[in-house]
Amino acid sequence: MIVMTRESDAEMDFTLQDFLSFDTPEGYRAELIDGEIVVTPPPNGNHQRCIMRIVEQVLAGSGTQMDFSGQKGLIVPAVEGEGRVIPDMTFAPAKLDLFLDAPTWMPASGVAMVVEVTSSSPDHDRNAKRRAYAAAGIPLYLLIDRQRREVALFGEPVRDEYTSSSAIRIGGRIKLPDPFSFTLETAGFVV
Repeated sequence: MIVMTRESDAEMDFTLQDFLSFDTPEGYRAELIDGEIVVTPPPNGNHQRCIMRIVEQVLAGSGTQMDFSGQKGLIVPAVEGEGRVIPDMTFAPAKLDLFLDAPTWMPASGVAMVVEVTSSSPDHDRNAKRRAYAAAGIPLYLLIDRQRREVALFGEPVRDEYTSSSAIRIGGRIKLPDPFSFTLETAGFVV
């Protein structure tokens, strides 16, 4: 992981413009998280398996038909200005057609849940991204923390924090509320 930081709040516009013109190597992801440009290498197979197990269960068990994306960039509030993040998974009700003809970086309105599986930058997933998702008003944030071997579900965003959360050990079950309305099995998650 590579992190480039800004030197002062006055440089935020430059950092955003610099970020938007940033060219990353194939497979890498560049995000603007609280004024830092964070470049993450491609995920490993264990990471991808967790993502696949979640997608399979959401598509099969959700109370609402969902669309998903693993590549969609979201515009989120940041300490100063806007941030740009790419969740491992973004889910939205299919009836919204949210990802259809969406720009590279889209607003987060309409997103029902974002999912992160920790890899090389777990602190960003645990803290800065959690706050950004809450500030964007995304109702649910599911964090698969492979280093801690737990799954945490955050809900009820107020300002830049979620006011409810629950956590289980990987291998257990966690209830996803509306619009998903099913229990997610985590036994197939590989850490």
